[in-house]
Amino acid sequence: MTMRTYEYPVLFTPAEEGGWVLTCRDVPEAISQADAHEDREEVAAGCLQAAIESRMQDGEDLPRASRVRAGELKVALPIDTAAKAALYEAMREAQISKSDLARRLGVDEKEVRRMLDPGHPSKIPRIAQALKVLGKRVQLGVV
Repeated sequence: MTMRTYEYPVLFTPAEEGGWVLTCRDVPEAISQADAHEDREEVAAGCLQAAIESRMQDGEDLPRASRVRAGELKVALPIDTAAKAALYEAMREAQISKSDLARRLGVDEKEVRRMLDPGHPSKIPRIAQALKVLGKRVQLGVV
């Protein structure tokens, strides 16, 4: 079984006016700018989060991360977004609807919709339970 992580290489280019321009070749719509006093990795994570959430809402595929190249840093999605993205991908892979997953979990379909809703604060153990029903397992890594 292949482990899927939700961290992407981001290039931080010095901006002419100061600060940084942030780009991600794996997620081309993830472009932002960080002021010199801002945490540029935090800004990049928020930018990636918005792009991945948008793809999920539009029913699009999520990109796989490529290897880091010179000058890039690996930036992880926030853990709640990564968990929702994992559930989204597992459901697509299994070709299972929200209603079908809800039946397997013994919950109302609204609960599954909330687990996939970027704006809803879902609990990671609940998403892990849904992933388990789909034959997946959540692992947490700390760097």
